[in-house]
Amino acid sequence: MTTGRPARRITQRDIARLAGVSQPTVSLVLNGRTDADIRIPQETRERVLRVIREHGYVPDPVARRLAARNNRILGVFTYESVFPSDTSDFYHPFLVGIEEAAEGVGCDLLLLTSAAVTGGRRRIFEGDNRLRVADGCLLLGRSLDRDDLRRMVADAYPFVTVGRRDDAGGPVPYVGADYAAAVGELVRLAVAHGHRRVAYLGVPADVESSADRRRGFLEATEAAADAGVVVALDELSPGREPDELLTTLLAADATVVLVEHFATAVGLVAAAQRRGLAVPADLSVVTLGDPTTPVPTDVDFTGFRIPREEMGRQAVALLTGLLEGAEEGIQRLLPCELVEGTTLAPPRTP
Repeated sequence: MTTGRPARRITQRDIARLAGVSQPTVSLVLNGRTDADIRIPQETRERVLRVIREHGYVPDPVARRLAARNNRILGVFTYESVFPSDTSDFYHPFLVGIEEAAEGVGCDLLLLTSAAVTGGRRRIFEGDNRLRVADGCLLLGRSLDRDDLRRMVADAYPFVTVGRRDDAGGPVPYVGADYAAAVGELVRLAVAHGHRRVAYLGVPADVESSADRRRGFLEATEAAADAGVVVALDELSPGREPDELLTTLLAADATVVLVEHFATAVGLVAAAQRRGLAVPADLSVVTLGDPTTPVPTDVDFTGFRIPREEMGRQAVALLTGLLEGAEEGIQRLLPCELVEGTTLAPPRTP
């Protein structure tokens, strides 16, 4: 499941830095602009072209076509605040990937932050809607408003969600993480270690990412039933105290637990240590993704990482494709990266 990170593509910003000019100057040279009101000294033009040749820079054809027909502005709308907040550590890699890819195709980013807040969340179509200032828009957030998605699909406005979303009156373009496959792989790994009583602690499956994780768990444990694997506990209760959850897990004779909420996993390990239990010998604890808020811990959890930067990059690629009229491959799931960690081991023999 581990995937190699693609080599970083040289960008116009790199060319500008190496040639000692601005990025707009590089863009003008690449586009062959010779307008009377745009004066680029011949020596500067030749220096830019020399750096381009030396470093093998190839302009992105999509970017060239976008430059000819659009404003080259991509909107970024976040349903939760990301600057600044405790979730910034979680959202930051998405934004890094988005910025890198947007730069690669010569587009600017417009962070849309003025949307009205209704019920504690931003709403796209409440008040002054500025989406159409941008050529298209990227949507981020754990929970996206279904009415917003339906309206955007109906209006045929170019947009891409970062994260899988169910259809909303039509297919929703997205780049998501394949949580179901990642959780299934962790279940199979636990079974290979000898675990037969497997538990799951999730959050209410009211969003696609949580539903996908639980579906992966149930499908994998059902497939392993012939090997004697049973679901010792399947609970969606992030609000319960770790000590209470640990008592419930021990009463169910679970030997391994897969935990969606990272802070819950940290709390379980601390609760086990207070009772003199060893993780993973007495109870293996597996996490299902990166923490959404900072949680101090020295524990090297077994689990998986979400390909957040790559999701951001591919979301930009998908959006620029939609702006070019692409109709195929508008829904993508990327593999997660397995993290071996130290919190999964064979169960202690009686």
